Amino acid sequence: MLRTALLWASTNPFLAERLPRYGFVRRAVRRFMPGEEPADALREGARLGSDGVPTLITCLGENVDSEQAAVRVTDEYLAVAESIRAAGLDMELSIKLTHLGLDQGVGLAARNLQRLAAATDGVVWVDMESSAYVDRTLDVWREARALHENVGICLQACLYRTERDYEELLPDQPHIRLVKGAYQEPPTVAMPKKSEVDEAYRRLAVRMIRERKEGLMGRPAIATHDGRLIAEAQRAAFETGLAPDRWEVAMLYGIGEAEQQRLVRGATPLRVLVSYGTHWFPWYMRRLAERPANVGFVLRQMVTR
Repeated sequence: MLRTALLWASTNPFLAERLPRYGFVRRAVRRFMPGEEPADALREGARLGSDGVPTLITCLGENVDSEQAAVRVTDEYLAVAESIRAAGLDMELSIKLTHLGLDQGVGLAARNLQRLAAATDGVVWVDMESSAYVDRTLDVWREARALHENVGICLQACLYRTERDYEELLPDQPHIRLVKGAYQEPPTVAMPKKSEVDEAYRRLAVRMIRERKEGLMGRPAIATHDGRLIAEAQRAAFETGLAPDRWEVAMLYGIGEAEQQRLVRGATPLRVLVSYGTHWFPWYMRRLAERPANVGFVLRQMVTR
């Protein structure tokens, strides 16, 4: 019930407009993002990089309302990519296609994605949004991937269609970031039980590791804070002999820092997603919904600061 309430809150315009005004809400959010400006995320990327942890960077936002807004977002990402290059950071981009104009047209989003891929040394990761966008997202990714090898795609284990999508993507040897899924979906398209999602995730994560070893796909990114699922990926990598530079675990900034440090000490490849931007409320609610235990932490932050 708590997860459902949080996902509902993530789509509520009234809450998105009012709650971020409160200081106690903004203080709680600081635990999960270093600031609202690109420089804040770049600074944390440099700090983590000095500790041997590569990063991803994303500008929070989605569903822009015009072509001009999509171009502005793309231009901002291009400036961020230039800053990454100038600083010599191992930091990759992670973007949402509705932020690049997918609602205004597949062609617009594809052109903007291709601009980013052409200007970026590392992988540009295409995030997956709600199930209504999956087909268009894959269409844009395929168009960009035909021209640029450095375009990755995110798949959500909770959707019934995901294993079929994965198999259809394999001929392109894709870089894939696997997540559980953070959107409220109808039971006709997504698994309603956590145990089902966990098993689907485990099965596909292990398959990705094995097929990376066999040369059938690009880089697998196992994006989860679930220790049991990370252990399954570690086991598969050990059993297949997959080198640490050929796969990675992806985790969120500010969540499970002790576990992140443990992974680094144990030589498990880790990449941390650092977010910035002013449109953080929907993202923040979805992060809490992914792991409702974080709500307790947030409440403590509200009363202790």
